[in-house]
Amino acid sequence: MKKIAQLFLGLAVAVSCAQAPQQAGVAFDEVLASRRSVRSYDPSRTISETEVRDLLIATQEAPSWANQEPTKYYVVMSEEKRAAILEMVGRNKERVAEAPVFIVSTFEKGKSGFFQGTQTNEIGDGWGAYDNGLSNAYLILKARAMGFDTLIMGMRDSDALRSAFGIPESETVMAVIALGYRAAEPTRPDRRPLDDVVKFF
Repeated sequence: MKKIAQLFLGLAVAVSCAQAPQQAGVAFDEVLASRRSVRSYDPSRTISETEVRDLLIATQEAPSWANQEPTKYYVVMSEEKRAAILEMVGRNKERVAEAPVFIVSTFEKGKSGFFQGTQTNEIGDGWGAYDNGLSNAYLILKARAMGFDTLIMGMRDSDALRSAFGIPESETVMAVIALGYRAAEPTRPDRRPLDDVVKFF
């Protein structure tokens, strides 16, 4: 009887292990499918500092050149600073006015793409921007997994942001990311046919 019980236990564990990757894959696919650039936020819902910290801890898992982690984030949550940053995001101001959190994304110059201070190829600090994009991708996907929504804004006044949040000249200001809860379901834009963007050899 004991051997039969052990056999069933072993089968249950094997089935569970076999199903785990599929379940994880489905969950990730749902995150990918439901993530959208959201331009309307629910003013009745807030996000805590603890939740933002959890979100940003996840972004630290993103890969970077020689593990340099050049990306820096400046989190804006107070009413005073939120009002100020809305004046720095151009035409997106009205779209993100109700977002409870804004995150300024920067990267440190001269780290990714460099070895002992020397540029390693023609891209140079472009690798810093590349690593920043990877980190931001982790951020927006983790945000969606947590039930949040985002909008990455390239229209921003970098000089004003630098002054308002003490961002040093050694960092390049890349984007401002709105973080909140969608007020309505956004539409999904059509994607280009795969063969337009992929070549197999």
